[in-house]
Amino acid sequence: MANTNALDFKETKLGFTIGDANGVGMEVMLRAFSTPYLFNHCTPVLYGDAEVFKFYCNALELTDLRYNLITDTKDCVPDMINLKQVTSNKVTVTPGTPSEEAGALALKAINAAIEDIKVGQIENLVTLPIDKSTIQSDSFDFAGHTDYLAKSFEVDDYMMILTSDDLKVGVVTGHIPITQVSQSLTIERITNKIQILLDSLQFDFGVRKPKIAVLGLNPHSGDNGLIGKEELDIIKPAIDGFIEEGHLVFGPYSADGFFGTKGYEQFDAVLAMYHDQGLIPFKQISFHNGVNYTAGLPIVRTSPDHGTAYDLAGKGTADIASHVSAIFEAKKIYLNRLESNELNKSPLAYKSHRREKFSIGVPNLK
Repeated sequence: MANTNALDFKETKLGFTIGDANGVGMEVMLRAFSTPYLFNHCTPVLYGDAEVFKFYCNALELTDLRYNLITDTKDCVPDMINLKQVTSNKVTVTPGTPSEEAGALALKAINAAIEDIKVGQIENLVTLPIDKSTIQSDSFDFAGHTDYLAKSFEVDDYMMILTSDDLKVGVVTGHIPITQVSQSLTIERITNKIQILLDSLQFDFGVRKPKIAVLGLNPHSGDNGLIGKEELDIIKPAIDGFIEEGHLVFGPYSADGFFGTKGYEQFDAVLAMYHDQGLIPFKQISFHNGVNYTAGLPIVRTSPDHGTAYDLAGKGTADIASHVSAIFEAKKIYLNRLESNELNKSPLAYKSHRREKFSIGVPNLK
């Protein structure tokens, strides 16, 4: 059962999956919680391995960091890291070097967190970076966390959103080859992504009348059909459908001019057609405090907006800002959802036809 008292968020269990044990995930996690401040904002539950935990505590000279080794999430206590052991296999830590052992541990941690979510033991999740090559297996044939979590919770309508105080960017197509982007775009798909973004802005971010900018696909947004027809045939019709319903959805905009002139400052969020179109400018603007958020899941999932950073692993120099931002973003979205659910109990409140996908608590799974 979710904690419905915003003042008691410190008692709310926030899950963390270990990610790749040879990357910077454990480092940023431990360094962030080496100061007591963060314990005022959640009760952390780290799904991982005690020996890996101790390795990084020693390497980072954080041997005084308090932790509680548990086998049952019910035994969590506040004011320390609650470490839930997810494997009986020995994992050799080799910072900066990929290994199948680390990939297997990362997957076990994700699965353990998912199981705890399904039985209501944790309400929110921060996933530390994985190596998408070493985690692949017969049970994980996905491009990353986002698709795997959506499959696990039987969610069809979801989207990756990169968020910061300065900018929010959603993408229509995610981790697919650039050669497949154009053929993947349809009016229906873009309409679906715009709706997800609208709903998330309202119920996750508390924006009651969102204003969204939609980017074009081609250079100069197609130049009225001279450099491609996708804007005229696919993107514009999807936008027009929302305009007719009274939504503040505008575009398609040429991506270079839009970001070059800081057009994003006039909008609550931007919808990009493909991964790099949205993420390159986002990381230029908000790399250090950006957060990866999955809209559409029945629980709140955030992640730092960086990868394993093998070149920095074990050196104690990786920036922890994005990890800390992921914690606070999870808290903010969780509280916004609680408030949205309360508002929607009123007959005068805005009712979205997809609101049930953002309910708080244990997802209704088959």
